[in-house]
Amino acid sequence: MDGHHRFSGRFEPVVRFETPLATAAWWFVCDGSRLWVRREADGSFGMPRAARAVLLGLALDPVPHPLGYLDGVPCYGVGADSKAEAADPQGQWLDLRRLHDRLPTDLFLLAGRAVQIVAWDRTHRYCGRCATPLMLAESDRAKQCPACGLRQFPRLAPAVMAMVVRGPEVLLARGPDFPEGLFSILAGFVEPGETLEACVRREVAEEVGIAVGAMRYLGSQPWPFPHSLMIGFVCEYASGELRPDGVEIVEAGWFDYRALPSHPGPMSLAGLLLADFVAECARVFGPR
Repeated sequence: MDGHHRFSGRFEPVVRFETPLATAAWWFVCDGSRLWVRREADGSFGMPRAARAVLLGLALDPVPHPLGYLDGVPCYGVGADSKAEAADPQGQWLDLRRLHDRLPTDLFLLAGRAVQIVAWDRTHRYCGRCATPLMLAESDRAKQCPACGLRQFPRLAPAVMAMVVRGPEVLLARGPDFPEGLFSILAGFVEPGETLEACVRREVAEEVGIAVGAMRYLGSQPWPFPHSLMIGFVCEYASGELRPDGVEIVEAGWFDYRALPSHPGPMSLAGLLLADFVAECARVFGPR
């Protein structure tokens, strides 16, 4: 079910390019979650291509980061100052969220990878143990302290998504910052020393006060806002009455698959899980 979020098989990740590049590369130019994109003649968006980063005419960070090859074309991520004036009149800065479904899937996923790597590079410049400036490691996507040897890798924060079901009903909830009327499935970050399954049970109990039984993994999704990995489970309701905690969750309820409220779309794993739920219920209980 998570095929939409996978590379199509044309991408080969690398940490270093072995030989000097002679062809134009894709450049994923980032400033936070913003990316520099070019508007094509047909109104669509694309990533810039150039043999050298300087040709883009942007105020770039000094070190670009190899991402890999897409259909044999090298790809780089590089930071830039989005406030500086750019030379390309066809280019503009757009937030990564706005580029979903406006870029080919492979380019969107690579853009998310670039955003995370550039953010890591910009926020991990000194050793956390001895404060020495860090250097890029030779063989890994890592930074190494030349003084004490400490290695730091790009940060990833695993988070579970728990779709709790009860026959033809699914548990949906609202956080305090959600727009009015928007609901989603429960989610939470994994704590140190915790299994994914234990995190699912803890988050559901903490946020809405119920217990879940059998669960199974459904899929995952990189979520570069800023550096999460979403891991989706479907869980069977076991016992308890809904009691939103009032902090993380302000409203929760059981919703029939034929009458779901406003919820996330296919950009997010939550939307994909709910689409799977509706399709499975339609097969078992009848069409919507």
